[in-house]
Amino acid sequence: MERKFNQHQTDCLRIVLYGPESTGKTTMAKRLAQQYNTQWVPEFARDFLQKKWDDSQEHCTLEDLNTIAAGQIALENNALKTAKGLLFCDTNILVTQAWSETHFDGYCDPEILAAARQFRYDFYFLMDIDIPWISDDLRDRPNDRSKMFNHFKALLKTYNCNYTVLSGSLEERLTTAQTRIKKIQLSQL
Repeated sequence: MERKFNQHQTDCLRIVLYGPESTGKTTMAKRLAQQYNTQWVPEFARDFLQKKWDDSQEHCTLEDLNTIAAGQIALENNALKTAKGLLFCDTNILVTQAWSETHFDGYCDPEILAAARQFRYDFYFLMDIDIPWISDDLRDRPNDRSKMFNHFKALLKTYNCNYTVLSGSLEERLTTAQTRIKKIQLSQL
């Protein structure tokens, strides 16, 4: 049986901006990639689900999650071709698992679970919910932010992932991230 999800190997440090909706993941991924003159991986689900919404006003279904996971890893693998030492991922397979579990009564497809266990990322920045929630066509949990944050955090602990919580203003988050990235890079020497 051919595997649906295949993460390419690399010497780049893969750093994930991780957490619930509307916590600044995209902004941080773009800013960090710009600062370190490297690539960032956009969120596949955002464009995929926005098109679905625009075409038929339909929300994400359980069946969409395998397409989203495959699309996300394809974007990541492609970005690795031109990344320079660091790759910033605006979401990853673990976000897909968290989203599935919180939106579909604890269920997650076994192939997504297997990929979440197998795929390797060097570090996670867990984005705090201490910034305002901004509504859009796709965001749906303004009143469950604490519950969502706790679920995301619990998954990091389940998989024994290295992470730091980024809180405060954008500048405070950037400063914390830069300090942590420097430590990660030094530990690789």
